[in-house]
Amino acid sequence: MTIRVAAVGDIHMGPDSEGLLRPAFETLPDCADVLLLAGDLTRHGTPREARVVAREVRDLPVPVVAVLGNHDHHDERPEEVTAILRDAGVTVLEGEATVVECAGGRVGIAGTKGFGGGFVGRSAGEFGEPVMKEFVRTTRRSADSLHAALKQLAKEECAARVALTHFSPVADTLAGEPPEIHPFLGSYLLAEAIDTAGADLAVHGHAHLGTEHGMTAGGVRVRNVAQPVIRRAFNVYRLDGD
Repeated sequence: MTIRVAAVGDIHMGPDSEGLLRPAFETLPDCADVLLLAGDLTRHGTPREARVVAREVRDLPVPVVAVLGNHDHHDERPEEVTAILRDAGVTVLEGEATVVECAGGRVGIAGTKGFGGGFVGRSAGEFGEPVMKEFVRTTRRSADSLHAALKQLAKEECAARVALTHFSPVADTLAGEPPEIHPFLGSYLLAEAIDTAGADLAVHGHAHLGTEHGMTAGGVRVRNVAQPVIRRAFNVYRLDGD
């Protein structure tokens, strides 16, 4: 059986975009079993913007699972944004996992926002000033929580496992972005977590000028679903269930 995963990130919704995605989302039962939202759902992380997103996805006939992005933290009220989305039926993950029952089998989703730091050979380290150490530790904590969530799913008899982040785990999907900002777009620590814990697909956003297709060193498919990259309401990826 096949599990159909719809995904999109960086929809950056505000009051003037209300209703823009709803017609497309209502077609999801025809092509997908679950919808993943890869962060930056709002423009500035305000509750008003979060309510717009909530109305786009409320009562959809497929489960909706999300992580927040950096824009969703900008107003420093991520807890309120999360609460509004959860009230609309969205499962919002931060270092957690959930299991969705699909016709093609159980799909486990582990999610975290992630953070920056760079990639092998060009990455920041936990050295020097306290603020630099905390920068890298923030990413490490996020990667550790993703690893733990994926390991938890390994015990759940899932037909497939998906890692959902906002920041990228690989440099592949950043092709097209200025190399100077790669350290602010993702971290190899996320890929290490995915490879060591195991997953069938990794989905992220954040890199608007990036590339859709990538792969971890361990061979896990990575997809950049930032809306400016996929240029549609969502893309669908198929996973073979057991």
